[in-house]
Amino acid sequence: MKQIVTAIIKSVINILSSFNVGLFVIDNIVEQIREKYQVIRHNNKEFRFASPNRLALYRADSFSTKEPETLEWIDDLPSSCVLWDIGANVGLYSIYAAKTRAARVYAFEPSVFNLELLARNIHLNKVTENVCIVPIALSSSTNFNYLRMTTTEWGGALSTFEKDFGWDGKKLNVTFDYQTIGISLDEVGTSLNLQTPDYIKMDVDGIEHFILQGGKKLLSTIKGILIEVNDDFEKQAEECNTLLTSCGLKLIAKKHSAEYADPSSFGGGVVWNQIWARV
Repeated sequence: MKQIVTAIIKSVINILSSFNVGLFVIDNIVEQIREKYQVIRHNNKEFRFASPNRLALYRADSFSTKEPETLEWIDDLPSSCVLWDIGANVGLYSIYAAKTRAARVYAFEPSVFNLELLARNIHLNKVTENVCIVPIALSSSTNFNYLRMTTTEWGGALSTFEKDFGWDGKKLNVTFDYQTIGISLDEVGTSLNLQTPDYIKMDVDGIEHFILQGGKKLLSTIKGILIEVNDDFEKQAEECNTLLTSCGLKLIAKKHSAEYADPSSFGGGVVWNQIWARV
């Protein structure tokens, strides 16, 4: 049925695009879709998130339930701190930190498909003074390589830079890729004159340990980090633990929502947000 509907839609678009008036209609439909947004409330604050497709709508609708531990962690950040959001996606947590904690946020996101929604969401929530987009991949060292993606959807995740595996350490099912630059944590701040972070949030679907390898100097200065780790991806889990411990940080807690606790769901109950702090 989906294939039939898709074929019909393609035929209609092909016919419409043959005429100027048809192109006008298509352009207006696309623009209306791009302009759609969802209004949500969390802790008595209103947020607006662009929702041009089902995935972006899901991210907005599940804002309070998907990663409540991340929101709670942000709630505990000191006002006006500097936060690096590494793997910002469409900016939900960057915007939350900016609006609720007046944080100065650097939102790292290399996906060309997510950058549009990230920028739209920053604008919709009127936090352009607080959130700076850094459209660069992070890596263990500065180099040119491929950003490999499993989807080209707005709001898509499960992509990786330089490596060929995903969040579970298994080979990535690549549907789209392109070359870009990756910079190490220690180099990106000095090269781009970014404010040194007080805190870091990191969710990059499997290459967290490689990014940490390139940031030993920076990690020795931060006050805390929230990082997504897969317990069953042993190399990732062990190296993250070793690197963060060596930088003087201590594991305070590991949490995930009921959605991630279900063994049949994405993450299979083994993916956690680890909270580390300097104590």
